Amino acid sequence: MTPHNTETPNTGTQHIFITAGGSGIGLAMAKAFLDTGAQVAITDSNSDMLAAAKAAHPALHIFTADATSEEQMQTAFDTVMNMWGGLDVMMANAGIAGPTASIEDVKLDDWQRCLAVNLDGSFLAAKLATPVMKAQKSGVITLTSSTAGQWGYPYRSPYAAAKWGIIGLMKTLAMELGSSGIRVNAICPGSVEGERMDGVIVREAAARGITPEELRQGYADCASLRRFVTAEDVADMAVFLASPQARSITGMTMSVDGHTEKVTL
Repeated sequence: MTPHNTETPNTGTQHIFITAGGSGIGLAMAKAFLDTGAQVAITDSNSDMLAAAKAAHPALHIFTADATSEEQMQTAFDTVMNMWGGLDVMMANAGIAGPTASIEDVKLDDWQRCLAVNLDGSFLAAKLATPVMKAQKSGVITLTSSTAGQWGYPYRSPYAAAKWGIIGLMKTLAMELGSSGIRVNAICPGSVEGERMDGVIVREAAARGITPEELRQGYADCASLRRFVTAEDVADMAVFLASPQARSITGMTMSVDGHTEKVTL
């Protein structure tokens, strides 16, 4: 494998690997990086979403892979490295909402699956990228956490635990890898417009005994800007963190949330 971009990080055509890039925040990230002229590879467990993303954006390199499967992720990563010879940015973005329930009603299987996708997925992505970036002496690893990883999240204990874990992972990797020229940060989205949040609101409203409309307004009122953010807002932060303008930013939690004031409605 030929070392990539060893002299000056984040110059020329960037090569970007994004997990869970078939929809939502991951796809918005892919689009944003494509708009900069980058080469972008995405993985997702949903092959139909990947096909739709490829149809809309033919320049994408797509790979069906479960973010929790070391074998599947290794296969996709090796294929990409054989194409590119190196990697500038790893976006560890895979995540699921997990169950909505009081702690006594959370099933162990649901707890473990939520932590696996969110936290194990981030670990595997970082583990794959690190040897390549160490050889280059440059690179950016960005993990997708959440404001739930800063505040907590009633009725969403598995999700909050996983997202807090991602912050700990990020902080540790920033310390481990900084001397190799690798920057590691976490993006913490707040309430993001889209189908995934719509589903969260329906389930949580039922658990709380209120209407989805009341809960949606409550979420908006928790932020100083009194509105949700968009996937594109999050993607813009991802592009910034991968840019030369962010060359001295590492070990940081970058909130894209309209400033969360509270988490209880």
